[in-house]
Amino acid sequence: MITNHNSEEINIKPTLPVMPLRDVVVFPHMIFPLLIGREFTINALQEAMNRDKQTLLVAQRKADIDTPEPNDLYDVGVVARILQVMKMPNGTLKVLVEGIVRARIESVSMTDNNHLSANILIVPPDPDEADRETEALSRSVTERFTEYVRLNRRIPDEVLVALASVEEYHQQADTIAAHVLQKIETKQRILETFPIKQQFKLLSRILKEEIEILKIEQRIDGTVRESMSRSQREFYLQQQLKAIKDELGQADEPSAEVDDLYAKLESHDYPEAIRVKAEEEIRKLAKMHPYSAESGVVRSYLDWLLALPWDSTTEDRTNFKEVKSILDGDHYGLEKPKKRILEHLAIIRLAGKVKGPILCLVGPPGVGKTSVGRSVARSLGREFVRMSLGGVHDEAEIRGHRRTYIGAMPGRIIQSIKKAGSNNPVFLLDEVDKTGKDFRGDPASALLEVLDPEQNNTFADNYLEVEFDLSNVLFITTANTVMSIPPALLDRMEIIRLPGYLDFEKASIAQDYLLPKLVKELGLSGIKVAFDDDALFEIIRRYTRESGVRELERQIGAILRRKAVELAEGKRLRTIAISKKKVHSILGAPRFTGTDIKTSPTVGYAVGLAWTEKGGEALPVEVVPMSGKANLTLTGSLGDVMRESATAALSYIRNHAAGFGLKADFFEKLDLHVHIPEGAVPKDGPSAGITMLTAILSALTGIPVRTDIAMTGETTLTGDVLAVGGLNEKLLAAKRLGITRVILPAKNRKDTAELQPDVLEGLQLHFGKRIREVLKLAMTDLPAVNSRPKAGRNSRLSVNR
Repeated sequence: MITNHNSEEINIKPTLPVMPLRDVVVFPHMIFPLLIGREFTINALQEAMNRDKQTLLVAQRKADIDTPEPNDLYDVGVVARILQVMKMPNGTLKVLVEGIVRARIESVSMTDNNHLSANILIVPPDPDEADRETEALSRSVTERFTEYVRLNRRIPDEVLVALASVEEYHQQADTIAAHVLQKIETKQRILETFPIKQQFKLLSRILKEEIEILKIEQRIDGTVRESMSRSQREFYLQQQLKAIKDELGQADEPSAEVDDLYAKLESHDYPEAIRVKAEEEIRKLAKMHPYSAESGVVRSYLDWLLALPWDSTTEDRTNFKEVKSILDGDHYGLEKPKKRILEHLAIIRLAGKVKGPILCLVGPPGVGKTSVGRSVARSLGREFVRMSLGGVHDEAEIRGHRRTYIGAMPGRIIQSIKKAGSNNPVFLLDEVDKTGKDFRGDPASALLEVLDPEQNNTFADNYLEVEFDLSNVLFITTANTVMSIPPALLDRMEIIRLPGYLDFEKASIAQDYLLPKLVKELGLSGIKVAFDDDALFEIIRRYTRESGVRELERQIGAILRRKAVELAEGKRLRTIAISKKKVHSILGAPRFTGTDIKTSPTVGYAVGLAWTEKGGEALPVEVVPMSGKANLTLTGSLGDVMRESATAALSYIRNHAAGFGLKADFFEKLDLHVHIPEGAVPKDGPSAGITMLTAILSALTGIPVRTDIAMTGETTLTGDVLAVGGLNEKLLAAKRLGITRVILPAKNRKDTAELQPDVLEGLQLHFGKRIREVLKLAMTDLPAVNSRPKAGRNSRLSVNR
């Protein structure tokens, strides 16, 4: 069979090798690249190349069939000529083919060379008839195709240039059909349509439908672009989806997200006020564009609102023995906090429900304040959350930001409640004495509502805009000192003081708690580790200076890490025994040698006791008189209050000079230098008043002061001795120095009744109400103190030596 193709006569064989195609239809006059990789298709290609490079290209009815049968192929295909074959790196072949003429399959069979072969009947193109109907159809289809190309950005304009050069009707129809972006079924229908008039009519109908669809897409695209801002361009595809829904009238259909929120609201027993608020916000969200900025704010708010544990409560463990066993197992001593927790449990058992107490644990660093909160939660069976207030300056950290602010969130109170997952956790507010205050607000003032049992059942977070009940929460706060806590906040808390540990208590804690913990952490569980008591006391007294056990833990860890290095280097150790001698060899020279206290009564020298955030310290006071012009020099990094105490002490002595055997004008030609050693350490407070007065009087009279006795107390110009704080720490400092006698203000007598017996053991306490009682105890000798003389303008006080 001979056919004309581009002014060329081509002889078509009646039997041709078949190359089935997937997802593509090739038209006559079309040059198209094919990728083939199936074995039978490659065999058909080889057969065609061996003959005259002619093959039959026919589309499969289903593209997912790898080995098609004759029934899987369409009846009409295209006889094509193979122009070029190229082998690709992955083993497939890239074949460039040119469609020649349509052909109808008469029969298909599998050859011995394992490829399909078909007997075909050529379908020659209709001879071009120059009738008006065909010309009109040609022009109509060409115009519609031109509009189609203009609307469809995926077809290059060069196609129109190529189409304009085509004169034959059948070639025009095939060129247009090849470039219409349609499904395989539609293209195959065009391929099978004869004669040319029917083909033009089919193309006209298809192009008309496509143009209408493209115009709708263009209108949707314009609507989306008008409503988009620069910040929303990334949501372009989602905007298109919305515009399509508008065209279909589906814009008001509830989204799956809204349905999920309603389902979540119904699945929990939320309070009525929360339910009403949530429904209001969900309705608002349903009316918003899903990708607008406001919808993100509402969605975030609903996530917070519905995630809070409004009705989730954990049951308290009410077995007294079990609770006490857990508390004792976690901490050594600390009887007051343990007793208070048991009292709380007793009230819960009797009353059923009780407003959560606000406990404030006050003590020096390292005594276990923070870990007590965790143990309380474990003993009660409650969740535990911790919030550090150190350095917090912004009130919004407590109450949250209003939703009008970008990036607004609830305050850390509500965040922690959500983290806990229950509405009655043990809530530890750490370092409550270290909050700040600036232009952003006062967090301590915001805590007033949180820590007031009468108000916190209606706590209002600025972000939530609804009240949350905090009355079931057991709040525990910690502080190193109450002096920096605002009075209004302090009034809302129950103060429980955690004193510093005695040396033997530290040793017990090290043996029972710290050592097992460190052995486990450092991977030494398979080795027996033992510290001698002498070794522990050496570490406690000469390598640490603290009220707690933090530094003690570090030093023990340093020793065990040294042994871990030896094990890692291959040394075999069955036991690790640490003696006092090994402590020195591992930790080096002792860091602390203790405050040097003179061993015999000394003139112008007295031993005071001071409280610091790290515990108690000895405070030796040295006074030297010298010739001068009535100057008082104070050195040793003394604060304003301590300087005023020294001035008050000197004024008392000058006012009672006669009673102490001094001339009335003794200070006119005299300078006094008061010094407190360790000048790099800042010191302040009034409790060294009686110590400085005693040392100054000793320097002026030459009467020595006993150094086996320490003292603390504030003095007044009239000679009264006022009460001071920090007795527990001060007495512990005295015991560390080996001092057995301590002078305290008489007004502190009541406070000693609350001290542990272990603290008072081995101490002889003396109480002074007036300064003369203190002087009689502290100085080796003192003339009788006369009553204050009446000093006139020209009076002269006699010197009684």
